[in-house]
Amino acid sequence: MSTGELKTLLTDYRSPEMKIHSLEREGVLISLKRGLYLISPRISGKPPMPELNANRLYGPSYVSLHYALRRYGLIPEEVYRVTSMTTRHTRQFENPLGVFSYRGVKTDYFSIGLAQREEEGTRFIMATPEKSLCDTILETSYLPSRSVRGLEVFLEEDLRLDMDALKDFDLDVVERCAAVGNKKDLFRNLIILIKKLKK
Repeated sequence: MSTGELKTLLTDYRSPEMKIHSLEREGVLISLKRGLYLISPRISGKPPMPELNANRLYGPSYVSLHYALRRYGLIPEEVYRVTSMTTRHTRQFENPLGVFSYRGVKTDYFSIGLAQREEEGTRFIMATPEKSLCDTILETSYLPSRSVRGLEVFLEEDLRLDMDALKDFDLDVVERCAAVGNKKDLFRNLIILIKKLKK
C-alpha cells in the first residue's frame, strides 16, 4: 500500500503520517521502500509474495533471470535475490523481505515473452522460461559470442540448466529476442542449439 492509500484509511487520526510510522515501529507495517508498505504477514495471515512485491517496488518490471529460472525448475541452485527486468534504470532495493534487483533493457525487447501468473489469488508478471534464459544470456558479461558449443558448455556447466527442457522451448520467443536484443550472435546460437535438441 502507498502512503496515500494508508492516509485515506487513517483519516480519524490527527496525523496519519505519524500513525503510519507508529504502525511500522510496532511491526504492523513493513516498509518496502519510501512511500510503499506491506501489511505484516502476522497481521494479514498471508505470506509475502516476492514476485508481486518485485513488480510493485519498481515498474514497469517483470521477474526474470536466475530467480525465474529457479521458479521454473530449470536450474538447481536456490536463488534468494529477486531479479527483474525493467525499462527504467538499473536499481537495487533492500528491505526486510530481501534484496530486489532490476536490470534496464530497451522497451521493444522488454515486452517480449511475458506471462501473467496467478498464485493463491495473487497475480504478478514474470518472464516465460524462454525469456528468462534470454535475459540471463543478455546480462552475463563473460559468455562466448560466436560458438554454439561454447554456449552449450555455459548453459550445462556454469548455469547447470536442465538441457532437456530446451526441447520444449518456444522458438518464436527466442527469435523475437534475437531480432531486437543485443548479443544477436548468442541468441542465434541459442536458436541453433534448441533446434538441434528438438530433433
